Amino acid sequence: MQQHTISTTTNDPWHATTILTVRKAGKVVIAGDGQVSLGQTVIKSNAKKVRSLGNGNVIAGFAGATADAFTLFERLESKLEQYPDQLVRSCVELAKDWRTDRYLRRLEAMMLVADKASTLVLTGTGDVLEPENDVMGIGSGGNYALAAARALLDTDFEAEAIVRRAMAVASEICVYTNDNLIVESLASDR
Repeated sequence: MQQHTISTTTNDPWHATTILTVRKAGKVVIAGDGQVSLGQTVIKSNAKKVRSLGNGNVIAGFAGATADAFTLFERLESKLEQYPDQLVRSCVELAKDWRTDRYLRRLEAMMLVADKASTLVLTGTGDVLEPENDVMGIGSGGNYALAAARALLDTDFEAEAIVRRAMAVASEICVYTNDNLIVESLASDR
């Protein structure tokens, strides 16, 4: 008789959350849902996956393993202290460490980060990418939120309204995403 094991973890850092960013008309917004899931069970519904960094000059959100993301937040904070007001350089330096350091290489998370000038996606494979059209979604519901946000970009809605509506769409489709949002914003150069 064969035994079947059901895994309650995943190696897919896009799994089990939704983080969305929109930059429009002088504002950049990052939002994340609050759901933490283990397999098919909701462990927590009000986790804070989006926060301010760098003395309030940077906002960031994560998708992936929580402990790994907190480690990355701390590392990014350190890089921002080392390279003040240089988000791109800080992220590139973090990505180098993430890719080459034995410990960091095992971290399973992705991050969206933004300051007044740049929005970036950071991955454990060393990617530091600027999203097209100033919109990006990560996590299991990221593509749903991204599609909804892109559809709303040409409307009169401001960045925060777009993010809130798009995240609502994602929460209605993705079972790993809820409608308990944390939203952070900054003034933008664009």
